[in-house]
Amino acid sequence: MDSGRSDRDSGRVKLPTAIKILIAGGFGAGKTTMVGSVSETRPLRTEEMLTDRGVGVDDLSGVEAKTTTTVAMDFGRISIGADHVLYLFGTPGQQRFWFVWDELALGAMGAVVIADTRRLADCFPSVDYFERRGTPFVVAVNCFEGAKRYDVEEIRMALDLGGGIPVILCDAREKESSKNVLITLVEHAMEIRASRLAATGRTALR
Repeated sequence: MDSGRSDRDSGRVKLPTAIKILIAGGFGAGKTTMVGSVSETRPLRTEEMLTDRGVGVDDLSGVEAKTTTTVAMDFGRISIGADHVLYLFGTPGQQRFWFVWDELALGAMGAVVIADTRRLADCFPSVDYFERRGTPFVVAVNCFEGAKRYDVEEIRMALDLGGGIPVILCDAREKESSKNVLITLVEHAMEIRASRLAATGRTALR
C-alpha cells in the first residue's frame, strides 16, 4: 500500500487551517467594529453599558459619545481563501479588564493593534504586551471621521515602531479594509515564523 497517497486520493477532504488572531488596542479604538465588519457569522459580543461606576476610572476624552464597553471579548470568524479560517478575538481595552489578555493570547498566531490618532497613547500597552510576548503584530490606524490624519511614517515614529512592523491605514467599519489588515497580519506572521524556523534549523545544525 502506498502510504504517500494524497488526501484527495484517499477520499478525505482537507480542512482549512484554523488561525487565532487577537484584535487589541485602546478603549473605543474600533476593535468591536472591526470584528463585526469582517465576521462571516454573527459576532459574539460581551458589551455592557457604561455606568457611573466608571467615573474617575475610565478615560472618555476623545470618545465622549461612547456608551458601551467590551468586558470580556468579541469573537468572530472569517475565511481567507479555501485554506485558512481566522478566529478573531477582540480584547477589552480598559485597564481594569486587562487580566483576561493572557488567556485570550494563548495559541494566537498574531495580533492587530488598532490605533486611534485621537488617543494614540492608548495603544502603547498593547504594543508593549505583544513585544514582550514575541507575538507578531501589525498596527492598524483606524481613520475616524473628523480626526487629524497622519501618514504611516509619522505613526511609526510616534509609536517608536521598528521598520519590520507593518502599519496600515484602515476604516474598521469597512469589510474590505479590515480584511486587508488581517491578510497583512497573516503574511507578516508567516514570514516571522519562517524566519524563526530557519534560525532554529541553523542552530540545530551547528
